[in-house]
Amino acid sequence: MRSNLILRCVSAVHFTALFVLFGAVPSLQAQGGEPQYFAIRGAKVVPVSGPPVENGTIVVSRGLITAVGKDIAIPPEAWVIDGKGLTVYPGLIDSFTDVGIPAAPPAGGEGGARGSQERARGPEDRPYSTPWRSGADEVSLSDKRIETWRSAGFTTVVSAPKGGIFPGQAAVLDLAGERAGDLVVKSPVAIPVAFQTSGGFGGGFPSSIMGVLAYVHQVWLDTEWSSKAQATYEKNPRSVARPRYDRTEAALAAALEDHALVLIPGNNSVQLRRALVLLDRWHVNGVIYGGQMAYEVAPEISTKKLPVLVNLKWPEAEKDADPEDKPSLRTLQFRDRAPSSPATLAKAGVKFAFYSGDITAPKDTLKAAKKSIDAGLAPAAALRAMTLSTAEIFGVADRLGSIENGKIANLVVTDGDLFEEKTKIKFVFVDGRRFEVREPEKPKEPPKGDITGKWKLAYTTPEGPEESTAELTMDKDGTISGTVNGKRGNASIIRGYLSVDKFSFTINITLDQGPTDVTFSGTFDGSSLKGSISVLGLSLDFTGVKPGAASSTMVNLGGAR
Repeated sequence: MRSNLILRCVSAVHFTALFVLFGAVPSLQAQGGEPQYFAIRGAKVVPVSGPPVENGTIVVSRGLITAVGKDIAIPPEAWVIDGKGLTVYPGLIDSFTDVGIPAAPPAGGEGGARGSQERARGPEDRPYSTPWRSGADEVSLSDKRIETWRSAGFTTVVSAPKGGIFPGQAAVLDLAGERAGDLVVKSPVAIPVAFQTSGGFGGGFPSSIMGVLAYVHQVWLDTEWSSKAQATYEKNPRSVARPRYDRTEAALAAALEDHALVLIPGNNSVQLRRALVLLDRWHVNGVIYGGQMAYEVAPEISTKKLPVLVNLKWPEAEKDADPEDKPSLRTLQFRDRAPSSPATLAKAGVKFAFYSGDITAPKDTLKAAKKSIDAGLAPAAALRAMTLSTAEIFGVADRLGSIENGKIANLVVTDGDLFEEKTKIKFVFVDGRRFEVREPEKPKEPPKGDITGKWKLAYTTPEGPEESTAELTMDKDGTISGTVNGKRGNASIIRGYLSVDKFSFTINITLDQGPTDVTFSGTFDGSSLKGSISVLGLSLDFTGVKPGAASSTMVNLGGAR
């Protein structure tokens, strides 16, 4: 769903004109003309690091919190905000995501997933490994998710590139700035590991989970040996052979020297126990991510004193699943008990934090966290898992995660309890910059039917028929969220709605001239979609059906109009 989805439909003449028109990407910045000094007076302040303060005051000066408490003197130069009826929280932190990092270009060359184009001969080929990629280097203000996450109360993310076994290094990023470098708080903070296989059937090494584990283990051994060999060589280069340079080993060694954590996947009980064994074997400082079946393994995790990043995309039945395909009792139990894992971890004394996982609408992370509260987690612990605990795990609690003097002024201001569904976020501060949260466009009339589900979208370009898959979720008011997935990648819906039988949803993809909105709009009759794809002033007709439903005839009007 990336550049060749639409670019095939754009002539060279159109392209040149559109490049001029759309080539400039606006910078993400606070609303202009505001001072660098603020005071929120008379609000309920929830610092997380201490008890709530009723009728409290917070003073923000040049991006930092300089005073918090009752009866605080307000500097004369400060812009005073009346906090009556408002509650102030620390800015929320998504502890593991790729927000702020645009999707990588198609694999190819050294920087791509090497095994996808040529068969790897063994671990020495370093397949599916790009640990030199850095979230701090690749962060881009063009990622539309920066604004949507921020509007949902997230002021900070721990963000890393995706793709492969060693996809790249994670950085702590604040979600505002005039230039990309302004977002970086600390880097690197983590080295994510994913147990991705080549898929087998000629795909090359590693084609099984056993092969992946052997490969990762060998990488750690080689990295350790390489570091020692290089140190020996530097001490006496005239009597020791020069060590071979390996980009993967060099990048990993440098990150580990900077005390980066190693993030290991483990979601069900087997994977969680395997992660505990692997981290012992690899002799690295690790954190487990996934954690949804921790209700079975929490005491063992506690014994190892390992933090856990809990995926808030709780397991659920697949939409439009075959009704004859009955899930096992264990699967049903997992769906029911997964939200109780945070409470179990808290009871066992395990430090944990929340991350959004595959959630595409950031406001849904708060709803998911509320499910863990309903399953027994204390609200204060849920808040901590989205603020201070994350900062502690990644070594930035000296500057983020709570409302304290001297910390970065990342704040969320609401009109009620953060986890209540009706609560609205009024504005946020990121690095002391104030951002007012604007309500997204709402349907003008109630929706007629529910567009939720998986849809196969068919359209025709001048080069022939193509398809994409849309995973749509609709709220009661008709607001649409979800993803659109094509052969070139996955894009989140940044806005959308269904009003009566008329729908519209928009994604943002990167074309050669920069990030570009692509809008799908048309009519929904309960079982099919029909409409047009609009981009850069051009249009393609498309149809949509749910897989397994009766196929509709693909519209072909000769491509773009």
